[in-house]
Amino acid sequence: MQIGNPYSLVAELTYRCPLRCPYCSNPVDCGSEAYKTELTTEEWSRVFADASALGVLQLGFTGGEPMARRDLPELVASAAGHGLYTTLVTAALTLDRARAKRLQEAGLDHVQISFQDSDPTNSDRIAGTRSWDRKVEAARLVRELDFPLTINVVLHRQNLDNIAEILGLAESLDADRLELANTQYYGWALENRAALLPSREQLERAERLVAEFRARLGARMEILYVIPDYFDNQPKPCSGGWARQTIVISPHGSVMPCHAASVIPGLEFDNVRDRSLEWIWVHSSAFNKFRGSDWMPEPCRSCPQKEIDFGGCRCQAMLLTGDPAATDPTCMYSPHHHLVVDARERAQRSEAPVKLVPLVYRSMKGSPASK
Repeated sequence: MQIGNPYSLVAELTYRCPLRCPYCSNPVDCGSEAYKTELTTEEWSRVFADASALGVLQLGFTGGEPMARRDLPELVASAAGHGLYTTLVTAALTLDRARAKRLQEAGLDHVQISFQDSDPTNSDRIAGTRSWDRKVEAARLVRELDFPLTINVVLHRQNLDNIAEILGLAESLDADRLELANTQYYGWALENRAALLPSREQLERAERLVAEFRARLGARMEILYVIPDYFDNQPKPCSGGWARQTIVISPHGSVMPCHAASVIPGLEFDNVRDRSLEWIWVHSSAFNKFRGSDWMPEPCRSCPQKEIDFGGCRCQAMLLTGDPAATDPTCMYSPHHHLVVDARERAQRSEAPVKLVPLVYRSMKGSPASK
C-alpha cells in the first residue's frame, strides 16, 4: 500500500482552557496526570521541522486553549521559519492587542475564534463562563490588525434556533470564513448527546437559512456547513480518512491520526519524544491499523463508497458498538445503524425546553461535572 504525505498537523499544545464547553473534543480524562507533562518549546520546534520535511503545509495551534502557553510566540516563529501556514484556534479570552501584535510579528498567518452562540447570555451559559464580550472584542481586533478571520460555531440543539443571528454575527464581525459544524458525538459531546442532538426540523431550517445567506453574500464570506453524521445516513471520512492527511499531536507528545483516537483501546500511540514524525507516520502500528481497506468488514469491503468515506469514523464505531473495526453506525447499511436511529428519534420526541436540559461541563478534574 502506497502511503502519501500528510498535509495538516494539529498541535494540541495544552488541554488547559478557561472554557468548559459541553461538546469539547478533548479527552474526557483531559485533566489526568498523563497529559500534564507538556512538550517543551524545543520539542515542539523539532516537531515542526520534522513536519515540514514530511510535507505538511498547514499547522493548527489548538488545545485546550493554546494561548495558555507562554511560549506561543516562539512556537509560531519556529513554525513560520519552517514554512508552515499557521492558524491559531482560540477562545480568544486573553487575545489582547499586545499579544496579537507579538503573534503577528512572529509570523502567525490566520486566527480562528470560537463562539458558542450569537446570544451573549446563552453563549456564556454554554461556555460555562463569561466570555462573549471578550470574544467580540478580540474578533474586531483581529480584523483591525488585518489577520484573516474565521469564526467557528459548533452547532447543536441549544443554539441552532439562533442560526440566523449567528450568520448575522459573523457578517457584522467581517469574518472571511464561517465554520458551522454540527456537533460530532465523541468526547464530552457523547456525555451530552441527549442535551445536544438537534431535531430534524432544526437542521432543515438551518440548512435553508445558510443557503439563503450564501446566496446573498456570494464570495464575500466562505461558509462551511456540516450536518451531524447522525442525520446524514452516510459516514464522513474521518479526518480525510484514517492516517491519510492529518497528524494530531497531544500535549504530551503522543501522535494520533485524529484527536479522538485515544478512545480506541489496544492502540499504541508512539511519542515524538521517542520516534521521528516520519517514522511514526510510515511505520507506527496505530497509523497503519485502519489505513486502506484491508481491515474493513462487510458491508464496507464491498461498498463503492469505501474510497470516499474510508469506512467512516473509527472512534464513533468504538464508542457506539465497542468495536473500532465495525461499520460506522451512522451508515445506513451498518448492522448497528439502529443505535443512531434510536438516538435521533429520542431527540425528535423530546419536548423539554433546551435550557432546562442539564449539561455535563468539561472538567480538568478527569470526571464529568453536571450543572
